[in-house]
Amino acid sequence: MNKHTQLRKLGLFDARVPRYTSYPTAPHFSTDVTAEDVSGWLKTLPPENPISLYVHVPFCRRLCWFCACRTQGTTTAGPVAAYVETLKAELELLKAQLPEGITIGHLHWGGGTPTLLEADMIADLSGAIRDVAPFSDEYEFSVEVDPNEIDDARLDALAAAGMNRASIGVQDFDPQIQETIGRIQSYETTKDAVDGLRARGIRSLNADILYGLPGQTPEKISESVQKLLSLSPDRVALFGYAHVPWMARRQSMIPTDALPTPEERLSLFNIARDLFVWDDYAEIGIDHFAKKGDGLEVALRTGKLRRNFQGYTDDKCPTMVGVGASSIAKFPQGYAQNQPATSKYQAEVRAGNLPIAKGHRFTEEDHLRGRIIEALMCDFRVEAAELAETFALSQEGFDHFAQSVAEAFPDMLDISDERIVIREEARPLTRMIARHFDAYDMTQAKHSSAV
Repeated sequence: MNKHTQLRKLGLFDARVPRYTSYPTAPHFSTDVTAEDVSGWLKTLPPENPISLYVHVPFCRRLCWFCACRTQGTTTAGPVAAYVETLKAELELLKAQLPEGITIGHLHWGGGTPTLLEADMIADLSGAIRDVAPFSDEYEFSVEVDPNEIDDARLDALAAAGMNRASIGVQDFDPQIQETIGRIQSYETTKDAVDGLRARGIRSLNADILYGLPGQTPEKISESVQKLLSLSPDRVALFGYAHVPWMARRQSMIPTDALPTPEERLSLFNIARDLFVWDDYAEIGIDHFAKKGDGLEVALRTGKLRRNFQGYTDDKCPTMVGVGASSIAKFPQGYAQNQPATSKYQAEVRAGNLPIAKGHRFTEEDHLRGRIIEALMCDFRVEAAELAETFALSQEGFDHFAQSVAEAFPDMLDISDERIVIREEARPLTRMIARHFDAYDMTQAKHSSAV
């Protein structure tokens, strides 16, 4: 039995499973979590622990057909300027709730297109954030930068605001594929953005590239990866294109018959993976790569790699606070998501309310299963000793988990009294193996393909 036949037998090529950037995943959030709950959670944060702050900007100049993020188009600066004012108002609400002395250890602007903000808006928003809480001594401030939507003035404003990491979406450099997915972005435009960032001292660069795009071939993905490598990013996320037109109607613009088969998707991933590894990037989890010495690589090597809504991270902050429409916060007590619709979000903030729409309160079982899933996704292993120390899980309880997953994935795991380990050849199954520990109903949520 060859590898593809074995993986097909285990259901890899037919499975749709969560990406597990949270546990439980967002489809299981409910309206049981309210603004009053979140107010209490904010007030009880220990000031000695820095927080992460995520700022969501939902606007884009154009809507890329491949994208399933919550975004909206605008051709003028007016809606963006009004939205920035609402963000500032929400920040004021947060400031009133946060304990004195708290600092920001990690700040991320995502979207949408944060670099749609004009230079004066960038300065205004960053000043409002600093007014809420100062940066900690070893802070990271990252921004998603669209090479098509950046210029010297905005680069200067971001550098002045303290940005020290940039993330650039590449997707694919092939012009025909770009045309098919509605994302025109030349290599030259991307290189100009990278050069502009580095000229301003931004040395830490993330890049995203996709496999499984329509019309993508081994030759095309090889060429795109090699062009990306010529830009020498510090970190790379190699995401599988998630074709979910039932969630993102714009994806109906992409011809389904041009998409690679599941087996072809896996081959495309392996081709890209080999190129990154041959260029001496360390493999991080299931779909990230990092240069040796980068924070992600260090976190992996020291057992501190974690996973959040941005994917793999070396962020040490125990709490993430979300600002902006649809943003999600994570507190020790649970998750809280802002109103997804920009209009509802703005109305709530203007009324003086924390704009909470839904969330989830953690149970002890959530904490346990969430850590098992995170350990598998990050390290491909679960240690009985850690679960016993952190969650008081008995050896009998660990053995029950181990026996159950071993029966579901025969010959794919190395199991002992001490640990569960996913074998290297079974790592494409990681999300499916993680799903085995998910206690929530999967039938109501339509997730992306497992590969």
